[in-house]
Amino acid sequence: MKQPAIEVAVSLAQKLGYLLVATSDARGLPHVAVAAKITLGKGKGQVAVETWFCPGTMANLGKNPLLSLIIWDPDTDQGHQLLGRVEKMEDLTILDGFSSELQGRAGWPQAERRLFIRVEKTLRFQRTRHTDEEE
Repeated sequence: MKQPAIEVAVSLAQKLGYLLVATSDARGLPHVAVAAKITLGKGKGQVAVETWFCPGTMANLGKNPLLSLIIWDPDTDQGHQLLGRVEKMEDLTILDGFSSELQGRAGWPQAERRLFIRVEKTLRFQRTRHTDEEE
């Protein structure tokens, strides 16, 4: 893990306004979700990602804390993949049935959450040829 590569990736995600979060369940079945926000964490090598995570993402992380964060600008084909482990989950906002729009819709997220992730490896992510060597 190289801190400068993490900082560049976070900056790109903030500019784009989104990033992808890839998780897998205990059997290895993958799931990809979109998150709205990423910031640098308090410690070196840590980032915080927050959004209204879908139930599939949260169920996977309950059984398997490993994930991949993908930040990619398709216009420039520049991107990064941050491989890591969720160290802590924090509830930010809980609707708990307050939203009449979501009431009665099973599986709709009712909590906005923040994930604190320890980045273990940083890789380039792009559609052109590239290696999976750490940045």
